[in-house]
Amino acid sequence: MRRRTFLRMGALAGGGVMGADVPASLSARASHTQGTTTTVDPARLIEAAAAPVLRRDRLTSPVVIASLELLKAGDQYLVRARSTDGAVGLAAGHPDVLETTWPIFTRRVTPFFVGKDARDLDALIDGVFLANSNYKWQGLPFWVPVASVEFALLDLLGQIARVPIGDLLGGVTRRDVAVYRASGNRGNTPEAEIAYLQQLVAETGAAAIKFRLGARMRYDDASTRRDLALIPLTRTTFGDAMAIHADANGSYDVATALRIGAVMQAHGLAFFEEPVPFDHYDETKAIAEALPIPVAGGEQESSLRRFRWMIEQRGVDVVQPDLFYFGGLIRSIRVARMAAIAGLPCTPHMSGGGLGYLYVAHYASCVPNAGPFQEYKGSDDSLPVSSETSTLRAVKGRLTVPSGPGLGVTIDPAFVKAATVVR
Repeated sequence: MRRRTFLRMGALAGGGVMGADVPASLSARASHTQGTTTTVDPARLIEAAAAPVLRRDRLTSPVVIASLELLKAGDQYLVRARSTDGAVGLAAGHPDVLETTWPIFTRRVTPFFVGKDARDLDALIDGVFLANSNYKWQGLPFWVPVASVEFALLDLLGQIARVPIGDLLGGVTRRDVAVYRASGNRGNTPEAEIAYLQQLVAETGAAAIKFRLGARMRYDDASTRRDLALIPLTRTTFGDAMAIHADANGSYDVATALRIGAVMQAHGLAFFEEPVPFDHYDETKAIAEALPIPVAGGEQESSLRRFRWMIEQRGVDVVQPDLFYFGGLIRSIRVARMAAIAGLPCTPHMSGGGLGYLYVAHYASCVPNAGPFQEYKGSDDSLPVSSETSTLRAVKGRLTVPSGPGLGVTIDPAFVKAATVVR
């Protein structure tokens, strides 16, 4: 699948950056995209990112935040938001990250929100970043707690307005989303990975898959042999109808990324995620310019300004904020709006665990340029959750977005009652 084809599918489905020297041969956009690049007005990107995301028309009275609690239940972390009127919102945080960063949640993030009107959530997300010099903590340890609070507050607001959160974030346009089933394996044989991918497809009926390349932020002879064997084997195994994605997690240098990317292009893969380390912005841009296959990135990004650079400079072809790592739905929708101006899909990265798959589904329900497939790693069976409007599982390659109020799910009350408050 050529880059411009993928970008068209995505549209239908809905200060400088420092870097190492880039080879001169890659300094200009390759001939396959000559004449197709549209100059993006930075002022339009700034305006799009600054526009309000949360719709207040469904919320006519103040929703004063009385408390925000972090609950520990087994390996799960829950966030419970209460208003002074007695309404309750409940969401699941990122379990692996909050296991380490809960002091930031309790000491630096939640005190800022308590006593404020949750209808001002756009401004609150920006305000907590500046309060008490929290900007110095920017990155995954800070934004995951913020995202966890935001999810609970959106559930609270949705419960009050009696609408799904997609209707509070621009309006629901999709009731179900197509998924790509992602494997997290590295180091196994190509044959073993194929067998695992076949199992994932059989479980979900997915028409799209993703596997991993390299050795995570490095590569060696063994990982490269695996990569060069696995890429063609996925295509011959699954056939031309399967959309196949691959994620290098920043494993390559530019030369190796170009070599691997050419093989991916030859076998019609859908996109090439994080070919070089995520903060090698100029190198990523050079690879995106040189390869016909779309290059995806943004999973590790924490800066709205750097996303703006990536979009303005066409540093990637598929924009991928992580809904947890980047600080939640509102910030990620700001990125999507900028990407839409540049004609790019904004297909979020999904962190595993908790309700990550659910947050991606709600995002895709209301973001027009979310791309043709959304990442799905399966539901977390250690979190007892149900919905009256969705099975919360991918069936025939599609996940139904809950249409009930807020997140549209119920976390088992007995499970919540047994949880302890993290102080």
